[in-house]
Amino acid sequence: MRISEFQDLIRRTYHERDRDRGLDKNMLWLVEEVGELAEGVRKGDRAGLEEEMADVLAWLSTVASLSGVDLERAALAKYGQGCPRCRAIPCGCPPA
Repeated sequence: MRISEFQDLIRRTYHERDRDRGLDKNMLWLVEEVGELAEGVRKGDRAGLEEEMADVLAWLSTVASLSGVDLERAALAKYGQGCPRCRAIPCGCPPA
């Protein structure tokens, strides 16, 4: 499934309730899911990581849709050539 297909699936499934909830509250849900993902990383819970990553992607898709952003186009525009700074794959920038 392409990113645009996933974003459309989430939009078709949840758009009415997401729209009614509003951008700010959906953003809070995304932040909460990122926190749960961080906890899963800390614990090393593989099954939990997959679930939380899916949730983060779904909420990110919602925030993008409500903001009028096509996630696939945005990702390709920034990362489609590799590293946005040096344009290399793998990145050739000095470590931060």
